[in-house]
Amino acid sequence: MTISENKQRMLNGELYHSFAPELIRERRRCKDACQRLIDAREPSRRRQVELWRDINGDTSPMPSQLPEPEQDTALFDDDPWVESPIHIDYGTNVRLGSNVQLNSNCTIIDTCLVSIGARTLVGPNVSFYGAAHPLDPQLRNGTRGPEIGKEIHVGEDCWFGGGAIVLPGVTVGRGSTVGAGSVVTKDVPPFHVVAGNPARIIRKIESSMSHESSEEAP
Repeated sequence: MTISENKQRMLNGELYHSFAPELIRERRRCKDACQRLIDAREPSRRRQVELWRDINGDTSPMPSQLPEPEQDTALFDDDPWVESPIHIDYGTNVRLGSNVQLNSNCTIIDTCLVSIGARTLVGPNVSFYGAAHPLDPQLRNGTRGPEIGKEIHVGEDCWFGGGAIVLPGVTVGRGSTVGAGSVVTKDVPPFHVVAGNPARIIRKIESSMSHESSEEAP
């Protein structure tokens, strides 16, 4: 399928118009998919994964169902756990690694790519804001003006405390922890704790994993 020039500009992190009919339809699709997860109340693990893939636009085939519930659940050990409710703009610009957990009330504004590495734990009410507006109010021009986005990248094995906010263009390095209620405005180096508004480095995390990363570095 050919991507429109406006949508390509969005994905490239350039000024684009978010109220173009094409993008309104895509956000409505995602909103409906998120609502289906909310309406499921207490879905089986299989159904939970199926509903997430619907949000994410993942069309890969589901494994054949096994007769024993525990065995069937085990088929999805590596799939992310996405708790309801969740709020996402497009869904198709989100990449979650294996064993990621998104706790309830996670918000992801995925104007551009938002990637979250394997085994990362995201507490309740955490937000990833990949979108921004021009500072010049004349250019901003309400809903008629352009918007812009930047990618957000989270490494493997991170932990986000409840209520944390990650702003556009931020990279959070592997193994890092973001304190509850923090606002992350700039990159976080691997294996560090950050907290506050704006988030500042509190300390380095000593872990055998960090030493492994150092040994692997060129």
